[in-house]
Amino acid sequence: MHENPSDFNTEASFPRFAEPIPNITVTIGRDALLACVVDNLKGYKVAWVRVDTQTILSIHHNVITQNPRISLTYNDHRSWYLHIREVEESDRGWYMCQVNTDPMRSRKGYLQVVVPPAIIESMTSNDMVVREGTNVTLNCKAKGFPEPYVMWRREDGDEMAISGENVNVVDGEILHITKVSRLHMAAYLCVASNGVPPSISKRVQLRVQFPPMLSIPNQLEGAYVGQDVVLECHTEAYPASINYWTTERGDMIISDTSRTGDKFETMSRNTGYTKYMSLKIRNVGPADFGSYRCVAKNSLGETDGLIKLDEIPAPTTILTTESLYNNRSKGRKANKKHDPMMVGDYGVEEWKENGPSIRHPPGAFHNGAVCPTAHTVTVCCGVLFLLHCLVSALTTQHQYQRSQPR
Repeated sequence: MHENPSDFNTEASFPRFAEPIPNITVTIGRDALLACVVDNLKGYKVAWVRVDTQTILSIHHNVITQNPRISLTYNDHRSWYLHIREVEESDRGWYMCQVNTDPMRSRKGYLQVVVPPAIIESMTSNDMVVREGTNVTLNCKAKGFPEPYVMWRREDGDEMAISGENVNVVDGEILHITKVSRLHMAAYLCVASNGVPPSISKRVQLRVQFPPMLSIPNQLEGAYVGQDVVLECHTEAYPASINYWTTERGDMIISDTSRTGDKFETMSRNTGYTKYMSLKIRNVGPADFGSYRCVAKNSLGETDGLIKLDEIPAPTTILTTESLYNNRSKGRKANKKHDPMMVGDYGVEEWKENGPSIRHPPGAFHNGAVCPTAHTVTVCCGVLFLLHCLVSALTTQHQYQRSQPR
């Protein structure tokens, strides 16, 4: 079969599309541009048609549609551009560029309108307050095109204990927590994304109510007369508890008042549902020994804990004769050596002038005073032997100086 040369010449004389109409994707609210390029148009006319509704949008140089967002431009009687301003989801679909030949010639292009995700507030959970031990369900519904992917996570990045497993992310619109505990108390983020920026999230605060609980690091504290001491308590509660201290008689301790401000100082520090509280007792006296109670209460309950403050012996008073020796030795410098010894349960220091160190076994000071010899100035401890040690030290030093050549 041979082609008819006249048919070839006839085909060449007709308009032809120089290139296909590309499919385009536009985010809602932006402008769209569809291009139709026709060679050898001659006296034929180009029209734009909305395929799904068979609506004629433009013919040749004229816009037919009443849609004010649609306009037409052309260039050199070859390129014909359909403009759609501020596209809407309803603009999504096929558009046809056709030439009024017989038979009609046409090309189609698809306009895809994408929509970033948005949270549907009416179908999404708001902040919740629940009792510890109950079941909780958080819902999140989002819209957009393509359909958004929805997931839940904690705002602080911590793992979530869900169905016996610790996970960072829960896929889907529903977050279900069985037997919620205070450890679940946090802000949760519902995040929706579909590849069209920006992603969006909603913050849902979950608060878990429970009565106060209390722990005491040290239930028995010791202090000697004149010492400052700090008593400590740790509490957990939601709603936040009212915390305070009482004496063993039940009197509430209030700091910074004319009655107790000089003696007591209370302090508290909150971290989430936990609270640290302390009671500082300045210059402990005999009347301060006894029991102290830290109390925490909220609308769901009350708890307290007892701390007992006992008296302990004060550290043994330490007396040194170094300054006395230096003042009387006319410039002689003692060779100081730190040598801890035991006086009962306490250590004492020994000072010596050039010579071997004298060691005293633990308890050596229990039955009698150990006092300086000719070449050794030793620390003497204990109130009962203080005067004896001073006299002995002076006598020994005097004898030592007399024995030195002039």
